[in-house]
Amino acid sequence: MNPSNSKKRYNILAMIFVTVVINYLDRTNISIAASALKEELGIDAIQMGYIFSAFGWTYSLLQIPGGIVADKVKSRILYPVIMALWSIATLIQGMINSFAILLGLRASIGMFEAPSYPTNNLIVTRWFPENERASAIATYTSGQFLGMALLLPILTLIQDALGWRGLFIVSGIIGLVWAGVWYMFYRDPQNHKRVSDSELKLIKDGGGLVGKKGQNSIPKKFDWSDLSKAFRYRKLWGLYIGQFCLGATTIFFLTWFPTYLVDFKGLDFIKSGFYASIPYLAAFLGVLLAGFTSDYLVKKGYSPEVSRKAPIVTGMLLSIAIIGANYTDDTTLIIVYLSIAFFGNGLASIAWIFISLIAPKNNIGLIGGTFNFIGGLSAVIVPIVIGYLVQDGDFSPALFFIGALALLGLISYTLIVGKIERINPENYKLKRYENY
Repeated sequence: MNPSNSKKRYNILAMIFVTVVINYLDRTNISIAASALKEELGIDAIQMGYIFSAFGWTYSLLQIPGGIVADKVKSRILYPVIMALWSIATLIQGMINSFAILLGLRASIGMFEAPSYPTNNLIVTRWFPENERASAIATYTSGQFLGMALLLPILTLIQDALGWRGLFIVSGIIGLVWAGVWYMFYRDPQNHKRVSDSELKLIKDGGGLVGKKGQNSIPKKFDWSDLSKAFRYRKLWGLYIGQFCLGATTIFFLTWFPTYLVDFKGLDFIKSGFYASIPYLAAFLGVLLAGFTSDYLVKKGYSPEVSRKAPIVTGMLLSIAIIGANYTDDTTLIIVYLSIAFFGNGLASIAWIFISLIAPKNNIGLIGGTFNFIGGLSAVIVPIVIGYLVQDGDFSPALFFIGALALLGLISYTLIVGKIERINPENYKLKRYENY
């Protein structure tokens, strides 16, 4: 019999959190390995930029298909399959001796991770009422920051002990183990045997997308007309541009940041792992502050324009502080400026809440995929642009580039997104008809 006061949604959130940590571990271990890998394989700065961006090529291009897959395939099956595949690709990276093969493996990790964030968002939309959703999104999103803050020093020590090859092999094994755990324990809310009727009612009454008992949470058959909905509305384009700009700061920290500290600022490799963890801790605090503050303001009756948008606008403004690192050679001040910027990035990282609140109900995975597709283009473009900007040994233009994109994101969220409300395609059709 179901317990009367179950809170199983928090167990599910913990599972997503761990999955996000592993997800970002396999995205970013290349940044730890970069210096040693460049030396052993004879890779220059421009080639390294292409390796950093290879993940983004497939990850971004497959976001829309990944969102469609997330809508159509049970999360219990989809997540462990893609996790096992990207973990195998991660493990194989520790066995290669070729620039071309490494490029292909990074691209394959991007391909297999493509459905992950649309799936995260869909699971939270199923399991959490709207007034808890920003906190839930902030909690699992914080996994990427806390995970790296804690793991960067550990990964640095693993590489120091086992080499960059051992780093990739250990990372891959961790993901394979967690794939099995996910399959054993995840269920949609209506199929979870230990969820109480009262918890299901709480989720459903609060706007969670809970299906009927015994029914899988899979919407209607995909229609090609659904695809046009992802590109039709101005407010969605505001979110997409904002996500691209937000991603630019994130991608810098996930790719070039350790190289910036070691090769451009002359820090010792071991020390760089500990210094690099500080901005990640700042981002972790930022995303949690944004999520819980946002939900608190909702419960106090503030409008979505204040409760949901204010943390993101503030965060994009703070991200511009990254430019300050160009004006000092003091390591402490550099870390302070970068920490302020990444704290702001954390504040703005709850932007996924807008997909839950704005996207048409039957297309949340698809819109989430499109959102992450355009955001993911930053992972393609930014590392390559930085590679070209820094090839002469000066990192200043790269930080100006990141700061300028943060300013563009601020403008997009302020002027383009507009009122926070769910898009009803029928209402838009009616408005167009009335304008004739």
